[in-house]
Amino acid sequence: MCPSLSGDPTPSESIFKGMNDAGIDFVVSVPCANLKELIPMVDEAPDIIHLPVTREEEGVGICAGAYMGGKRPAMLMQNSGLGNSINALASLNMLYDIPLLMIMSHRGVEGEPIVAQVPMGELTTKLLDTMDIPYFIPEKDIDPAELIGKAWSEASAKKRPVAVLLPIPFWRKQ
Repeated sequence: MCPSLSGDPTPSESIFKGMNDAGIDFVVSVPCANLKELIPMVDEAPDIIHLPVTREEEGVGICAGAYMGGKRPAMLMQNSGLGNSINALASLNMLYDIPLLMIMSHRGVEGEPIVAQVPMGELTTKLLDTMDIPYFIPEKDIDPAELIGKAWSEASAKKRPVAVLLPIPFWRKQ
């Protein structure tokens, strides 16, 4: 982990702190360039079980099982994986009231260099709205760590998936 030059926490450090503060103790991850610093933090954390997965819907199922086993699950993923996981979220988490914190790198928005990411980037909030999945987006002057805590609190209270969307400009602060 490379500390920021300013001494302020990097975006990945802030998200990791929020996960720790929220008591997240089980994490699945699907690789994404924007998550490249966060995933090793989770992997090395002694109080978090980390399981890399190959597809998001696989992660949804594994996190549901972890929740049933008493864990506080989160999934690190790219927003394009939301499309892969819609059926699992609807027919498992939403049907059986299983909370899940989805921490998403939101590709396909401002600053996106890969045109193929744009369609799903534009559809992500519409899909979340359609599925009635609450989502949080970091705003200036709001600590991302607090955002993670609020998102987990809502997921836990409502017993349903909640997303935190972290757009490209958020990651550029690293």
